[in-house]
Amino acid sequence: MTNNNEVINTNLDSKSIVLGMGCFWGAEKRLSEVPGVIDVESGYSNGDDVNAGYKEVLGLEQLIKMGLSQKRNHAEVIKVTYNPSMIDLKTILIKFWENHNPTQGDRQGNDVGSNYRSAIYYQTDEEKAIAEETKTVFQEALTKAGKQAITTEIAPLSNYITAEEYHQDYLEKNPNGYCGLGGTGVAYPGSETKQHPRLEASALNKEKQLIVFEAEECPYCVKFKQDVLNTWTAETPIVATLNPQQPEGWKLEKALFATPTIVLFENGKEVSRYTGYNGDKARFWKWLGFRLLTPEQRRIAFEEGTEAPFTGSHLDETRPGYFVDPITGAKLFRSDTKFKSGTGWPSFFSPLESAITEHTDNSLGMSRVEVRSASSGIHLGHVFNDGPAPTYKRYCINGNVLKFVPDKEKE
Repeated sequence: MTNNNEVINTNLDSKSIVLGMGCFWGAEKRLSEVPGVIDVESGYSNGDDVNAGYKEVLGLEQLIKMGLSQKRNHAEVIKVTYNPSMIDLKTILIKFWENHNPTQGDRQGNDVGSNYRSAIYYQTDEEKAIAEETKTVFQEALTKAGKQAITTEIAPLSNYITAEEYHQDYLEKNPNGYCGLGGTGVAYPGSETKQHPRLEASALNKEKQLIVFEAEECPYCVKFKQDVLNTWTAETPIVATLNPQQPEGWKLEKALFATPTIVLFENGKEVSRYTGYNGDKARFWKWLGFRLLTPEQRRIAFEEGTEAPFTGSHLDETRPGYFVDPITGAKLFRSDTKFKSGTGWPSFFSPLESAITEHTDNSLGMSRVEVRSASSGIHLGHVFNDGPAPTYKRYCINGNVLKFVPDKEKE
């Protein structure tokens, strides 16, 4: 722990600066990627309690919100140690301004409270001057872009406390499917930061559109592309962007704070979002399914429900085509494998290869084999051994969780 402006540099060949960018997990990751940065440490700073830890900071913030304490809380911060022969403080502060949103007051994205305030805590007059200078320059750029005023606290460093070990390199040790998002999308004037173009609203489907907000050097964004985006066949259009801003004229309900974040827009307004992806495809598709399916479809798909016989869709559908997953659009059954079973449910003697998965089902006092969609994991029905040749199988499927796509007519 360091108190009352005590210089925290321990290596004569290095310098350090303490910065608050909201939750220190993402801030630590972002600044550690900057060439010339030697180390980034998570900590707490510039609060009244010289012995505070994570629980104390969160507890005090609750008391402050309830009006039960007048104490000043610590900010979650990172101590950035750097080699001044490789990188100067101005360059580090440019990365600071660009990699978070310094206009939000006591919050950063979904994290709300004075402990998440934007801050620069300096140790020398020279550091203070550079902080104030870069703030002025970046404010001009923000104002030109139509953004709000900077709320960043610039003050002398006091009461710096190293955070608990489990907070250090947190996103490396505990990958939870998202990476810190790169701020306002406004570049510091003269910096080499690449600004990615904002999506054009005219090129999108205003009625219903999915947008994947990504970031560079985000492994979870790459994983989402590999697992989901690269094989997208769903009816709902989807597009990915490296710009954190919504299309002009469209509305996000709240600021983005991590990537990948997948947002569903309807009529140009956000109606739902999915933040964080760790390879759990079924969880992602369930999120989307709850937005796209009817209550009856959701009951079947996610609660292993069954429609009443002779009430579902596609019972008499005989046109050439495919029956597909209603969420992912993945092909499940070909119409030429469909037959009349007389049971009241669409029946097939064979699914497409790798389209479904089978699972033991001992519910309702019976031993059956459940059938799920391999792409989304939703419940489809059951398979029995009383079908016709050549497989002698009967895939008894709920019609309400099938979508039929007819073959295109040949010209």
